[in-house]
Amino acid sequence: MLAYESAGSGEPLLLIHGIGHRRQAWHPVVDRLAEHHEVFLVDLPGHGESPAHATDGRSPRQALIEPLEEFMAAAGIERPHVVGNSLGALISLEMSKHGLARSVTAISPAGFWRNDVEFAYVRALFASVIATSGVLRPVAPWLLRHPWGRTLGLSWASARPTLIAPDVAYADLRNMLDSKQAVRDIIRGGYLFDGAVPADMPITIAWGSKDRVLRPYQSGQARLRLPGARHVELPGCGHVPMADDPDLIADTILATTQGMTDMTTTDLRRTA
Repeated sequence: MLAYESAGSGEPLLLIHGIGHRRQAWHPVVDRLAEHHEVFLVDLPGHGESPAHATDGRSPRQALIEPLEEFMAAAGIERPHVVGNSLGALISLEMSKHGLARSVTAISPAGFWRNDVEFAYVRALFASVIATSGVLRPVAPWLLRHPWGRTLGLSWASARPTLIAPDVAYADLRNMLDSKQAVRDIIRGGYLFDGAVPADMPITIAWGSKDRVLRPYQSGQARLRLPGARHVELPGCGHVPMADDPDLIADTILATTQGMTDMTTTDLRRTA
């Protein structure tokens, strides 16, 4: 079974992290979300404390979705609101197609690059991050104690890396290295999202204005493929924005789960 933790009470809310990350990526927003929902944070296969990622002859889509279906069945979770970041956002959208979600908030979702060149950039970026993390690992505890060190090591994913605590930054680096085989396997099976979601599904697509992994212009492809979704910008946020602006991210999620899908980012700021 996948590793997880939970908090709060109310309608279930499932949080799915991105590739190379771990469930603790959501910690900055959990307390706010737990005021309204029973929140489940899960480690994807091959990440965090979960078992290894294995395709076992399944398609890339099946290998991502089926472990979560099994987890939900074992944990007794029925049709949760689903929130994902990056790979987790792609998985969230896939779950909506299978009737597994009651709403989706997809933050910088994978699967909306325009061509092979753009996807090659993503592959090269993660290969570089893994290689650099391996080289820096012996000195990383010292390096990440300093704001300039966290800026050097984490600015590819975060727009405000100095807000990430040194111990969290080091644990994230170790997790990236420990999950590198899963990262490589998942990227090797990367695919475009086809946009086939239920017409009545509440969906929010949110993109950080400073995303350096899946560049913000990919939000244009998301608008074309998911014209019925609510599309919002996350000003000043990077690819993994939960620590960049926890209140904005929590408000964006809650606007979806509570049916306030006509709200803009400015509206969310006013209600925060």
